[in-house]
Amino acid sequence: MASTFPHTYFYNSKRPRNASREKRARTPQTNPDTDLILKPRIFKTARSKRNQSFLVERNSVSLTRALSSYVERGYMKNALDLFENMRQCDTFIWNVMIRGFVDNGLFWDAVDFYHRMEFGGVRGDNFTYPFVIKACGGLYDLAEGERVHGKVIKSGLDLDIYIGNSLIIMYAKIGCIESAEMVFREMPVRDLVSWNSMISGYVSVGDGWRSLSCFREMQASGIKLDRFSVIGILGACSLEGFLRNGKEIHCQMMRSRLELDVMVQTSLVDMYAKCGRMDYAERLFDQITDKSIVAWNAMIGGYSLNAQSFESFAYVRKMQEGGKLHPDWITMINLLPPCAQLEAILLGKSVHGFAIRNGFLPHLVLETALVDMYGECGKLKPAECLFGQMNERNLISWNAMIASYTKNGENRKAMTLFQDLCNKTLKPDATTIASILPAYAELASLREAEQIHGYVTKLKLDSNTFVSNSIVFMYGKCGNLLRAREIFDRMTFKDVISWNTVIMAYAIHGFGRISIELFSEMREKGFEPNGSTFVSLLLSCSVAGLVNEGWEYFNSMKRDYNINPGIEHYGCILDLIGRTGNLDHAKNFIEEMPLAPTARIWGSLLTASRNKGDVELAEIAAEHILSLEHDNTGCYVLLSNMYAEAGRWEDVERIKFHMKKEGLEKSVGCSVVDLSSKTFRFVNQDRSDNEINMVYDVLDIISKKIGEDVYVHSLTKFRPSDLEKKRANSAKSHSLRLAICFGLISTTIGNPVLVRKNIRICEACHRFAKRISETTKREIIVRDSKIFHHFNGGHCSCGDYW
Repeated sequence: MASTFPHTYFYNSKRPRNASREKRARTPQTNPDTDLILKPRIFKTARSKRNQSFLVERNSVSLTRALSSYVERGYMKNALDLFENMRQCDTFIWNVMIRGFVDNGLFWDAVDFYHRMEFGGVRGDNFTYPFVIKACGGLYDLAEGERVHGKVIKSGLDLDIYIGNSLIIMYAKIGCIESAEMVFREMPVRDLVSWNSMISGYVSVGDGWRSLSCFREMQASGIKLDRFSVIGILGACSLEGFLRNGKEIHCQMMRSRLELDVMVQTSLVDMYAKCGRMDYAERLFDQITDKSIVAWNAMIGGYSLNAQSFESFAYVRKMQEGGKLHPDWITMINLLPPCAQLEAILLGKSVHGFAIRNGFLPHLVLETALVDMYGECGKLKPAECLFGQMNERNLISWNAMIASYTKNGENRKAMTLFQDLCNKTLKPDATTIASILPAYAELASLREAEQIHGYVTKLKLDSNTFVSNSIVFMYGKCGNLLRAREIFDRMTFKDVISWNTVIMAYAIHGFGRISIELFSEMREKGFEPNGSTFVSLLLSCSVAGLVNEGWEYFNSMKRDYNINPGIEHYGCILDLIGRTGNLDHAKNFIEEMPLAPTARIWGSLLTASRNKGDVELAEIAAEHILSLEHDNTGCYVLLSNMYAEAGRWEDVERIKFHMKKEGLEKSVGCSVVDLSSKTFRFVNQDRSDNEINMVYDVLDIISKKIGEDVYVHSLTKFRPSDLEKKRANSAKSHSLRLAICFGLISTTIGNPVLVRKNIRICEACHRFAKRISETTKREIIVRDSKIFHHFNGGHCSCGDYW
């Protein structure tokens, strides 16, 4: 490390100059060899030292200039070599080096030099700390930033306005907006940079409300806005969708003549696009004379955000042909959501390939967007591969992969990945929780649902509306409808998704009347229904058999709310038609649909055909289903059962042969009962332990009590040669019966019995559950692969149609 010496180091003599002259004059020097008298060299020593000091000082100035030149040009290695050879380094020289490291993004080196400076005894000044604080912000190192802040206070520099501004920016960048706010409020003097830093700081943490409030406070204090004020507050309007406030700021800009600034114009385009007014954005974009890549990206991203996918790609072509600009990594990120919206996987792969060829990868944000795109398109293998190869992952990356698993039904993998995340240093946020809760809703027991709810409460995320909506959905899917309603009623801020979720929860439980009441309450409170609202509402009518109400709501969509029905809406109406038993009407309805029928649509017709015993129509529906989903095992099984009931054994064998050829196997029935501390699983013909014998004994007693001959139901499904074999174990081969009997003897009398079943409940078990609910005076709740069945008093909430 270079040493630091005081300037007096080069001056040894402290004697008066006159005394030195007299002494040298009186004492002439002689050469002993030549015996010649030498002339006295008056002032030689002092003059030599002054010359040496002058040379050192001149050399020091030259070295400092050379050092500054290296730093300004970014030659930090040369600057470092020169610095290490300098004998005299004051605070200015240290500041030059620290600033150079910061300007070149070498934040670790900047902080390291700051510590070397302190260790060498050189005190930092008001020029040192802004650079060091910026380096801490660049490293996202809160602990180091707080230590530097403490040093600033000890040095008495905390009142310096430049240091205060640097602290605000650092804390906001790291995400500690409360600390930034504290510094801001304690500043005795604030300039425009201080206000702009706070406005932008609030935006950086996603708080548009407080950013706008800070902007209003700045205006009230008499400070005039500049381009950075406008860019920051337009970002807040974009974040929160404040179109009206954005227009007000636009008017202020016009009065201040700031609308001619290209950066401001681009921010305006971005604001209008994110507020959904692409017409305004287009008009402003056309007024920009010198369009930069940032302006083009704002338009491309705006179209993408507003689900105008084709326009996004059209503007990329315009940018390349008319603007003569080459797409950058931000353009790639903006193009990936349209690929997901269109489910255009080939287009998405093209964007991926373009990013690779142009050297945009690896890039954390772009890789995360690619993971999300592949997940949205249902391609989990590329998403897993990308996620696994990422050099760096942030919380958004983890969230994207978890959401991809959940959306594609890989709930177990989603839960495993979530548990891996919890073991990392990263802390789950609201998006993480909202992404993983649907997986818990599909797979978890009520006990596990309560555990994850407790974890969410511990993280203090349960007050988040987004998270609360997911918790309501989870409890609804896990069978605790009362708990779901309790959380919904307790929510401070409800949005339209909150209402859709609770309506859907009652729908899947078969309580259509309550869903309709909630819809009426939702409208009274001023919430405008959307397409998802009507999916929940029509499903309620479908499950509960409310045919007239369902048609009324279906017609109301376009008439009263200008909502075009989607494929899910048509599916619910088809279920309603199927309930009436008018299969010709159902078939004609499919043929007249303006949308291409999906497997879900033909599945509704197959269910209706099964309930009416129409094998020919079932064959037509099955043929369409298998053309769309050739591996749909449920379709094969249902059709095989219909053939068996009709005595068409050759067709049964044909179905079995085809399934074997395709490598498809019938799902093994499994029923689950959750008690307070353990989960009990039952499979068909379960003989897993000795205690199961007691369950069989209870089953026999109950079967006799309800008057059911357990050996003769549904015998038509079997060949005469198979009857004797089936007669021996048919009553004990249904896992659901075992689970219900176990629940009856293991739970408190009067409490409902909740059973989860992995496949659709069969007709015989459905009839059994109705009778046992009447005989035992207990409510039996069965969640099968489609809906919840609430058996109470000999009736089921599904109305015997599922």
